[in-house]
Amino acid sequence: MKLSLTKVVNGCRLGKIKNLGKKGDLTMDIPGCLLYTKTGSAPHLTHHTLHNIHGLPAMAQLTLSSLAEHHEVLAEYKEGVGKFIGMPEMLLYCSLHDPVSPCPAGYVTNKSVSVWGVGGRVEMTASKFMAIQESLQPDWFQCLSDGEASCAETPSLKRARKSVDRSLLFLDNCLRLQEESEVLQKSTIIGAIEGGDVMEERLRSARETAKRPVGGFLLDGFQGNPETLETRLHLLSSVTAELPEDKPRLICGISQPDEVLECIEKGVDLFESFFPYQVTERGCALTFSFHYQPNPEETLLQQNGTQKEIEHVAQTKKIKTANCNQEMTSFEINLKEKKYQEDFSPVVKGCSCYCCKNHTRAYIHHLLVTNELLAGVLLMMHNFEHYFGFFHSIREALKSDTLAELKELICRQAS
Repeated sequence: MKLSLTKVVNGCRLGKIKNLGKKGDLTMDIPGCLLYTKTGSAPHLTHHTLHNIHGLPAMAQLTLSSLAEHHEVLAEYKEGVGKFIGMPEMLLYCSLHDPVSPCPAGYVTNKSVSVWGVGGRVEMTASKFMAIQESLQPDWFQCLSDGEASCAETPSLKRARKSVDRSLLFLDNCLRLQEESEVLQKSTIIGAIEGGDVMEERLRSARETAKRPVGGFLLDGFQGNPETLETRLHLLSSVTAELPEDKPRLICGISQPDEVLECIEKGVDLFESFFPYQVTERGCALTFSFHYQPNPEETLLQQNGTQKEIEHVAQTKKIKTANCNQEMTSFEINLKEKKYQEDFSPVVKGCSCYCCKNHTRAYIHHLLVTNELLAGVLLMMHNFEHYFGFFHSIREALKSDTLAELKELICRQAS
């Protein structure tokens, strides 16, 4: 694996990760995102419908919490989870937890980390964890780590220090076990940066992890209350400054467009794509504009319809919806609302996704209110393609030095 940077502007990194995959013939663009999956499948989508989506990421995200219970079947299969789930052509990254399903705290010890699957808690020692990775055979996998200090609102210095010590111990044990495993020689360990909101421990975690032979870094625990965003961004900037330039930086728990751009400015390369899934589960569709034009208001009017509708979406930013415990954002519209009953325009005018080319807002509204499964399929196709298009626009903006204008356009829609 080789990270090749073509441009670095004010901390933003543009480039490619090359020599990926078991044969070393695949590449991945940065900044970019991973394909979010549930138990190895894109939510609501079959393999065929998934590949009707334009701009599909090169790497899919699997979660250990959803696969750990099935590792014996995969171990007997012996050909890895990629072939088992019908994605042999995709790069695979295995994270510890599902970003949409927070884990209960209090189940990390000096010897183990717990993950939660459908059947309940699964306790992971370093040896069990690496045995499961041998059955999965992912291209990348997040090392065991103690991320609970990052989840606490006000972690003590002692707790933050313990999280870093444990994470480094897990990392050393996993690296040792990888050396002894023939199966995992071509897999890459991603080291987790822990330490909560304690600057001293975050920097220690970054420096010590960078000394180990890891292939990249996971920036854990930077999601949280919007009111503390500025503090977390300062912490993130300090951490990335300690990391080597030639290895990728992933971040977990950050997926909304405005937060993505903030993190890219702090040197983050890769993101999860669970946000489109959350939007789909709310019965909503992503409609935010990411095509910068000299007159951004005109872009919004063309994409979302009338000025009245734009104002309505902004007002619903804090409305909670029935199907999901996450709050609706101003980047989406709720197609369950009655006003879409006779709206025969596409979800987003000019969108080239299968949903927008073939169906209308009124049809999606009908599917949602009658609880048809097709609603989730069409919304997921649109929301994924819209989100992946957003990352393409970020890379294009970096190439043309217009990222500031793109950020202004996104922030205008976030407020």
